[in-house]
Amino acid sequence: MNMRFLLCLLCLLAVSVSAQVTSDRMLHADREPQNWLTYGGSYASQRYSLLDQITRENVRNMTLKWVWRPRYADKMETTPLVVDGVLYTVQNSEVVALDAITGRAFWTFRYPVPPESNAYLMVVKGLAISGDRLFWATYDGHLIAIDAKNGKSIWNRTLVDWKKGQQFNVAPLVIKDNVILGPATNEYGVNCWLAAYDVRTGSERWRFKTVPEPGEPGHDTWPGDSWQHGGAPIWVTGSYDPETNLTFWGTGNPNPGWNGGPRNPGDNLYSDSVVALDADTGQLKWHYQFTPNDEFDWDAVQVPVLADLEWQGRPRKVMLWANRNGFFYVLDRMTGLFLSGKAFVRQNWNLGFEDNGRPIRAPRARPSAEGTYIEPGTQGGTNWYSPSFSPRTGLFYVSVWDNYSVISTKAEVPPWSERRKYTGRAPPPARGGASRPAAAPFRTEAEGYGAVRAIDPKTGEKKWDFKMVDYTESGVLATASDLLFSGGREGNFFALDARTGELLWRVNLGGTVASGPMTYAVDGRQYVAVSADTALYVFGLPD
Repeated sequence: MNMRFLLCLLCLLAVSVSAQVTSDRMLHADREPQNWLTYGGSYASQRYSLLDQITRENVRNMTLKWVWRPRYADKMETTPLVVDGVLYTVQNSEVVALDAITGRAFWTFRYPVPPESNAYLMVVKGLAISGDRLFWATYDGHLIAIDAKNGKSIWNRTLVDWKKGQQFNVAPLVIKDNVILGPATNEYGVNCWLAAYDVRTGSERWRFKTVPEPGEPGHDTWPGDSWQHGGAPIWVTGSYDPETNLTFWGTGNPNPGWNGGPRNPGDNLYSDSVVALDADTGQLKWHYQFTPNDEFDWDAVQVPVLADLEWQGRPRKVMLWANRNGFFYVLDRMTGLFLSGKAFVRQNWNLGFEDNGRPIRAPRARPSAEGTYIEPGTQGGTNWYSPSFSPRTGLFYVSVWDNYSVISTKAEVPPWSERRKYTGRAPPPARGGASRPAAAPFRTEAEGYGAVRAIDPKTGEKKWDFKMVDYTESGVLATASDLLFSGGREGNFFALDARTGELLWRVNLGGTVASGPMTYAVDGRQYVAVSADTALYVFGLPD
């Protein structure tokens, strides 16, 4: 048989095999650590891999194996999926299936996202898969089902009108036969939601409104008609607990942003919250609001990390959450009960917590005409960057911005108008940089710095730091060999000792690492992948 024909046939067979992802496989992702089946690696979103071929002793030998660059070169924040030797990833206007060993393309699906729809950054966090279908939520408001075997569109549903101020950045989450996601709005005062769609047809199954309407619980937390433009966007993928059938999602800030204006006073549910929904019906089972009446843009857009811990002498099913407002939380994921909250970066807005977990806001922690000094600053103690939890070390790992502040200034909020930013004046530049600071190669620690920080979830105490001279937007990956992979805006991608934070390996990729690293294996060989700047890089040990 012609060798080239044989190789092509084997490649096609590999794609066909890789496309059958059942609900049982998703539920038991730990049984196949060679694959990466969801945005967070599993339903618990721990970004922890059981792979251990790459170790603290040999990681220094890692080399670049291959690189993929999309046709449209924009900042990449994507975490790929890997299924049975095939890597699927997305950027801007294209989805690709690649040989996970060589980077060879099996197919490319292109959908031209209108560049005029870009109101912020035209980035997508990733894809979802179920059976033989991939699901891509496009920036301009479409949900597309793609045949994973050949890259052909199966159905394409328009879910939002981007011209009205909504967008999709989120990687969807498939639970059973539903694909779940929600839109974001970049301060345009358009109300958002979470919804489930049939994986076969794209028809809507249920919808949960993140800003409650009249007659719905929580509506009374919005004064007057302010609920009509409340926002509460969805930016990042949620998690799922099969035992309770609850899916957990974080919500963004209320509108108008920064200065509350017509929504004051009020808690503005369900903004800046985690909501626990029945995965079959979308019914709200519980919620916890991290920052009531937020006027500092502290979205709760972090990934909920689910873990089983011994808590005060007995086993407990918990949710771990390092929030943008600068506090690390432990919640009971069965009931939403507040268990603990401890600052993990410097902060001056919260004096403590009531018994029910409500923060006690410092009296002067409000925007003011003369300007109020607030820590942390607008980007928060952390942001959407995916954290990690290692059951081996018992530590929670998160990218942080510390010693970071802003001057919060009160301003009048103009009336809402479609496709116009609905906010008071944006805060002045933060100490050490703007609210989205440019890269600063020589930032002093006093000016604010980025770090990968290890936290003991049982106490909230910091165990170690790996500090950087610039801030970081990278996610974190932990492995069973006690390695930790992360990066930063300096362009470095590195491996740390997960127990001590010691630097073990580093490479500079020439641009910001703003994605969650992941790992997979093919034919018994482990690889590590990360998106940086405008490309996807894959590393492994020498052949």
